Amino acid sequence: MAFPEDVLTKDEHVVLHLHPHWKALIRPIVVLVLAISAVVVGVLLLPESSGGSIALAVIGVIALVAVLWLGLWPFLVWRTTHYLFTNERVLLQQGVFSRDRRDLPLTRINDHSMNQHFFERLLGCGTLTIESAGERGQSVLVDVPGVSRVQTTLYELVEAQHDKHSLGDGEMRDILADMREGKPLRDTTT
Repeated sequence: MAFPEDVLTKDEHVVLHLHPHWKALIRPIVVLVLAISAVVVGVLLLPESSGGSIALAVIGVIALVAVLWLGLWPFLVWRTTHYLFTNERVLLQQGVFSRDRRDLPLTRINDHSMNQHFFERLLGCGTLTIESAGERGQSVLVDVPGVSRVQTTLYELVEAQHDKHSLGDGEMRDILADMREGKPLRDTTT
């Protein structure tokens, strides 16, 4: 369930690869412990008669359904949700059976903000909102681990991408001087 490397371009490299915060796994673990406890209590306390066997089977089926629905499914959703930050874009991917992927080029990111509630601050996670130029506009990444560090990294990536695709003051002066002298424009992308 690792993120496929073949979605990256030739010069692209991963800076951060995250899943939602581990707090998403608390409920599945609690459900698993409670289900196992219910079955063990049923085995220990129910009589060995046919009525006890039926009751134990019912407890076992309910425990199994609870583990699959409230335990395994949230784990699979957590495991297949990826927040990938590269030197060129932010990729958001989720989906257990089907896949939904969104690419946010760093050049189109206009703004980003983070939000942490009290308990999220204690756990070291939060919500990162990324505003981008495009049809969908806003992307909300929930339960991002180390959200303040991630926001700082995103800022650095956006600035580095902006600097890579913009001219410096010296280059702009040279271009203006060449234009005044009637010289052809130089290629400044190399």
